[in-house]
Amino acid sequence: MLFLHRIFGYRGVILFSWLARVFDRSDERSNLSSPFTTSSSSQSQSQSHIHEIRAQSATYYQVLIDTRDIPFIRTQTEAVTFFGNQGRDRNLYAIPGLDYVAHDDVMPYTSTERTPIEHELFDKFFIHDSEANIQVPNFVPSEHLKSWQIRHHLWLELSDVSKDITHHIRVTVIPFYIGSRLTQDINLHWWRYSIRIENLNPDEPVTLRERHWRIFSLSGTLETVRGKGVVGQEPRLSKEYPAFQYSSHVSLTAKNGHMWGTFKMEKDDGTFIEVRIPAFNLE
Repeated sequence: MLFLHRIFGYRGVILFSWLARVFDRSDERSNLSSPFTTSSSSQSQSQSHIHEIRAQSATYYQVLIDTRDIPFIRTQTEAVTFFGNQGRDRNLYAIPGLDYVAHDDVMPYTSTERTPIEHELFDKFFIHDSEANIQVPNFVPSEHLKSWQIRHHLWLELSDVSKDITHHIRVTVIPFYIGSRLTQDINLHWWRYSIRIENLNPDEPVTLRERHWRIFSLSGTLETVRGKGVVGQEPRLSKEYPAFQYSSHVSLTAKNGHMWGTFKMEKDDGTFIEVRIPAFNLE
């Protein structure tokens, strides 16, 4: 199905769907502790809260982004990353133009173009249906798409989504385990995580100035990471551009852990607010 993204406005096509567990922490505010506490009891509380929140099921879609729209999207160009799994091949690979989209963000549309989506994988994943309406071309999934989904299921699968709202700023996090790799005789487990930041009150713009992460590993370590902006940018969330999305990676020596933190946002009047990044599991 062809669609327009409700937030970012790009054209895309749905490849297949995932049923995700959505943990909305804004509904459980009374149970949350400060994301900056450092005691062992607070660490345990943070981890337990991830499991205490009642998850809601929601449909998300794996989609291809039309490459013609990428220069105009107010987001980091999305890509799915994974490690090679053939023999000793542990290189990091990336497939650009793949995204995960919630059902509520999908706006169906039709196109009369012979190739409605410009992406190198479109012709491999879809076959033109010659019996369809000539004026509105129709496309059906190819066997290549079906086998591709089965072959790469482990690093494509979306299972958990975490959300939180602070000061009318919603942060959504989707983590993915992408495998392990030996680095300097240490076996590291790697995750990719996608983050979307939305200003739900765009009449009051904010600019993301700093990030502050706490990363807990079941090996017993707790790491603190601070930095300016995200992915080299300090995005401004305004009425014109109310949302920003990016992806990053994290590694642990243990195969399980969790992350949480805050974004420091600046208002136009020079005051600052802290926006929670919801805790999410790395597993």
